[in-house]
Amino acid sequence: MLVKNDRQKQKELTKNAILQVAEEIVLKEGWQAVSIRKIAEAIGYSLPVVYNHFESKDAIQEEFVKSGFNMLAAAMQGTLEKYSEPEQQLTQMSLTYYDFAFSNSAYYKMMFGLGIPSCQKAKEIEEICKFSGNIIKVISSLMVEASDQRKYLKFHTLWSILHGLTSINMVNLTAAPDEMQQQILLDAIQGFIKNINN
Repeated sequence: MLVKNDRQKQKELTKNAILQVAEEIVLKEGWQAVSIRKIAEAIGYSLPVVYNHFESKDAIQEEFVKSGFNMLAAAMQGTLEKYSEPEQQLTQMSLTYYDFAFSNSAYYKMMFGLGIPSCQKAKEIEEICKFSGNIIKVISSLMVEASDQRKYLKFHTLWSILHGLTSINMVNLTAAPDEMQQQILLDAIQGFIKNINN
């Protein structure tokens, strides 16, 4: 049993080392610079060892997606707990989302490399469910009589607003967004809240 535990521990250490090196490459050079070969060279492992843990670069990206959504969900949960009024919760959670994106831009870009995940993908990845669950909970408190389908539609509308504004500013800005960009975000969120039951 001890040998099995040691093997499992070694496997976890190797996996974490691979992810750590991948993260270092991403932060220095961007996601496009990541390759299985580059990771193997950086940690001194053979290609088969890395492939034993991750079958492709996409599998590594999925780990970053999970990790990023875990971080985002924790930030959103923290914001949710600070406020009691649903309108205020939704506004502040939107600002938290925006701040997270710019504070963790390398993660954010990996999380949304192909845009907003499809409904099916969002349901399959537990970490995305945690993130979306908090927002849907607040939206539901503002739309008590609406169907679940309508609430889910509004969630995707809000997510599209947040991701769209974040992506536009990420492409056009070299630094963190200024007050004007934050005002645009607040204006969009206030309009969304005002029309949530329409």
